[in-house]
Amino acid sequence: MKLKLDLDDLANDFFDNTRLAGIVAPLKSYQFCWHLNHLLHYDFRINNDIEIQLQKKRRDYYFSVFEYREPTGSLVHYLYNNQYDGEYLLPEFRHLDFLWLMKGDTVADTFFHQILESVKTISGVQLVMELTNEKIKNKGHLIF
Repeated sequence: MKLKLDLDDLANDFFDNTRLAGIVAPLKSYQFCWHLNHLLHYDFRINNDIEIQLQKKRRDYYFSVFEYREPTGSLVHYLYNNQYDGEYLLPEFRHLDFLWLMKGDTVADTFFHQILESVKTISGVQLVMELTNEKIKNKGHLIF
């Protein structure tokens, strides 16, 4: 019997009960995280264990992922760098600098939109938008 890994099922399971935002902010990732931590009283930290590695054109590309776990509940925030050395984690969203995934617990619309509005107040942030699962062609790139 041969086992087959269904990537669509894997992606659907991973993205079940998540919210994703795209952010245009031409800042270094550590600077952007500092602003988020300061503004929202979060504690985003880089998590090298879940760094995303993609191979394109016989080269390796590494996309850093920052993580913050809510102290109460099971909600986890992941902030992905969307660009590394001229390549994109989600090429269909080349204009985005960061992707913010909220996973692990139900995220109410009011909470999600409150976060988006707060992020818009950060100096250097040009755009904050919600990304729906249907718009993402390369969902597998976000799975760690």
